[in-house]
Amino acid sequence: MSEAIVAAQAPGTDPASVPGASGARQFWQRLRTQRAALVAAAVVALLVLLALAAPLLTAIEGQDPTTYHPSLIDSARGGVPVGSFGGVSGDHWLGVEPQTGRDLFARLVYGARVSLGVALGATVVQVLVGVVVGVAAALGNRWIDQLLSRITDIFVAMPLMIMSLALLAIVPSSFPRPLLVALVIGLIAWGNTAKIVRAQTLTLKGLDYVSAARLSGWNTWRIARRELLPGLAAPVITYAALLVPMNISAEAALSFLGVGVKPPTPSWGQMLTAADVWYQAAPQYLLLPAGALLVTVLSLTVLGDGVRTALDPRAASRLRVGTGRKREAKADANAHRAKADASAKQATADANVAKEAKA
Repeated sequence: MSEAIVAAQAPGTDPASVPGASGARQFWQRLRTQRAALVAAAVVALLVLLALAAPLLTAIEGQDPTTYHPSLIDSARGGVPVGSFGGVSGDHWLGVEPQTGRDLFARLVYGARVSLGVALGATVVQVLVGVVVGVAAALGNRWIDQLLSRITDIFVAMPLMIMSLALLAIVPSSFPRPLLVALVIGLIAWGNTAKIVRAQTLTLKGLDYVSAARLSGWNTWRIARRELLPGLAAPVITYAALLVPMNISAEAALSFLGVGVKPPTPSWGQMLTAADVWYQAAPQYLLLPAGALLVTVLSLTVLGDGVRTALDPRAASRLRVGTGRKREAKADANAHRAKADASAKQATADANVAKEAKA
C-alpha cells in the first residue's frame, strides 16, 4: 500500500518542494507542526541511541548477550528462570533467557543493532539500485526503457520471503549473516523504488529547466546529476522512510523462520523464534522483542508519513493522529469567516458613501 501512496504522489511532486538551501527551513517548519511525527522521531532517535550505546549499557549492567548463566534457571522445571518476573534483579534488569540464562536486556539492545542495521543497509541498497535503474530507464532510448522496465516488473513480482529463503539457505554460513540478509532484501525488493524514480524522472524531463540544460549542450549524465537528482530527492526520501519499517519486519520474519541472523548473534526476530514455546512460562521473553518490533515499526511508519507530508504539503496525511488537521480546518474556517465579515463591512461602507454622495 505504501508503494501505491508514494507512486501516486511522485509524478505531481513539485521539485521546488525538495529541501534545499531555502527549502530545508520550510521542511522543518512543516514537520514541526505534526506532533505525531515529532513523537515518532523522538522514539526512533531513542532506539538508535540505545542500539549505538549497547556496549556501554551492558557494561554498566555488567552483562553481555552471549554468556550463559545456568545457575539462574530451574532445570527441574524445564529451564524456567529462577525468581519472579523471569529473573529480574539488579544484575539482570529485564531478567534472563529461559534454558540458557543469557541476559535479556543485553540481547535486546544488541538485537536492536542487528535489526536496525539490517533494515537501514537493505534500504540503502534498494534506493541505490532503484535510483540507478529508474533514471537509466527514463533517460535511455525506447529499447533500454523497455528492457529495464521488464526487468523491474520481474523483481516486483518476485515474492520476497520465498526468494530470500532460497538464497539464504544456499549461502555458506561463513558469510556475515547480517550483511547477507541486508544484501538479499535490498537486491530483491528494489523494483518499486525503480518504478517511482522512473515515473518522476519522466515528469521532470518535460520541465523547462531540463529542456534548457539539454539545449545548452549538457550531456545526459550532467543533466541527471545537476537537474534531475535534486528533483528526485523528495519522493526517494519519502519512500526510503517507508522502506525501513518494512525491512525491519522482513528481517524479523526471516530470522523467525530460521534463515536470517544465526545464533549467538542476537536479533529481535531470532528472539521471537526461541520464545514461541515460552509465552506461558516466561511471557516477558516473548513480549519484550515483540513490543520492541511493534514500537519501532509503528514509529518509523508515522515518521515516514510525516516526512512525506512535510516534503509535499499538498498531500494530506494518511494518519489522522497528531497532524493538527482539526486545528488547521478551524483556522481556515475562521480565516474565511473573517474575510467574509471584512467584505460585508466594506460593502456596507461603500453603500453608505454612495448614499451620502447621492444626497
